[in-house]
Amino acid sequence: MTEQPKPQKPKRPLSWNLLAEERIQDAQAAGEFDNLPGFGKPIPGIDEPHDELWWVKDKLKREQISSLPPALAIRLDVEKTLMRIGRVAMEADVRQEVALLNERIHKASFGTTWGPPVDVVPLDADEVVGAWKAASPASRAGSEP
Repeated sequence: MTEQPKPQKPKRPLSWNLLAEERIQDAQAAGEFDNLPGFGKPIPGIDEPHDELWWVKDKLKREQISSLPPALAIRLDVEKTLMRIGRVAMEADVRQEVALLNERIHKASFGTTWGPPVDVVPLDADEVVGAWKAASPASRAGSEP
C-alpha cells in the first residue's frame, strides 16, 4: 500500500507585523544584511541636538542647493567673486570675472520670484581693476598689456 500524503492545513494569512518579521529573518539568513555600507561606524549626527528639519538641510547639502533668497545669494556671490579676483594674476581675467558677475547680478535682479528685492547693482569693471591694481602694485607690474 502506498501512503497517501497528509492533507495540509490551508495557510492562513499573516498579519503585516508577522509578514515583515518573516521577511527580515529570511533576508538575514540569506546574508542580505552583511557588509552594509557604514557598518561598524558611528551614526552621523547622533550626538547633535534634535532638529526637525535635519533631512531638509541634509538634502540641500547633498544636492548643493542654496537655501538663500536671491537677494542674499547674489550678495554672497559678489563677496566671493571679489575675494577670488584678489588672487587673479591678469587684468583680462579680472575683467572677465566682473563681466560674468554682472551677468549673474542682472539675472538675479530680473528673475526674482521670492524673497526681498535684489538691490545689488552691477560693478564697474574699471573700478574693480583699479582696486585690484592698488591692492598689490608690485605683483601687478607685469600684468599690464
